[in-house]
Amino acid sequence: MSMSPYVRRLREAVGAARLFIPSVAGLVRADGGRLLLVRTADDGSWTTPGGAIELDEAPATAVVREVWEETGLIVTPTRLFAVHGGPAFVVRYPNGDETQYISAMFECDVTGGELRPDGDETTAAAFFTQSEAAGLLLSPWLVNMVPRLYDVRAAPWFEPPSWSPGAG
Repeated sequence: MSMSPYVRRLREAVGAARLFIPSVAGLVRADGGRLLLVRTADDGSWTTPGGAIELDEAPATAVVREVWEETGLIVTPTRLFAVHGGPAFVVRYPNGDETQYISAMFECDVTGGELRPDGDETTAAAFFTQSEAAGLLLSPWLVNMVPRLYDVRAAPWFEPPSWSPGAG
C-alpha cells in the first residue's frame, strides 16, 4: 500500500504509533443496487474504494482521485452520505503501523473510465449485491455498515455522539 510523503514524514517522527487520518470513501452503485467494492492488497479483505485526504486537498477531490486510482473509474460526487470514525475505524497494518481514520463517505456517479484494480492497493474491483457482499471477507469497519450502505434512500448520517458535557 502506498504511503503519502506527508504520512511518511509523520511515521519518521512517531514510528508505528496511531495516527489520526482524515479519509474518504466512494459509494459507487450500479444497476440493480450493486455497490462497488475493492479487494485490498494488504489483507485481501473487501472494502469501498477510498483513502487518505492529501494535504491541501478537498474531500470531494480526494474521493474522485482515490476511486480513480483504485478502480479506473471516473466519478462525480453527488452527496455526502455519512461521516464515520471511532474504534471501528482503527487499522493495524501488517508492518505494525496503526491508523485511526475519520471517513467522509460520498455517493458518486460514474462518468467514465474502465473498471480495473490498480494492482498496488487493490487486487480486484467488482459490483456486489447486498447478499453477495455479506458473503465476502469484509474490512472490519464495513461488516456492520453493509445494510446502511445499500440503503439508497438513507438520509445523510453520522454515528450519534457517545459523549456529552458532564458525562465524564
